[in-house]
Amino acid sequence: EVQLQASGGGLVQAGGSLRLSCAASGFSFDDYAIGWFRQAPGKEREGISSINKSRRNTYHAESVKGRFTISIDNAKNTAYLQMDRLKVEDTAVYYCAAGGGSVVAGWWDYWGQGTLVTVSS
Repeated sequence: EVQLQASGGGLVQAGGSLRLSCAASGFSFDDYAIGWFRQAPGKEREGISSINKSRRNTYHAESVKGRFTISIDNAKNTAYLQMDRLKVEDTAVYYCAAGGGSVVAGWWDYWGQGTLVTVSS
């Protein structure tokens, strides 16, 4: 059974940090790009970070560049999103996905269930 289990969300004050995890099982993790997306209340889903299949190239949207970092531990079949200097506008449900390409131009075969990040002022 294919599973992507996102975790690590919670309530944090503005300026704080969180690290999200995305644990994968049931498929060849090494063969997929990993993306992080978020959806804030009343807004469309936004692709914010991705890392390609070779793990050599990463992408971060302008809204998070310099504050968020995507990383991978292939040995653990786990992806991470380190989020620093969080802002109130980062409040959203965060999802990880496995597929190809990047969050700008890609395709996503598997999705995690989402983890809620709430940033208070």
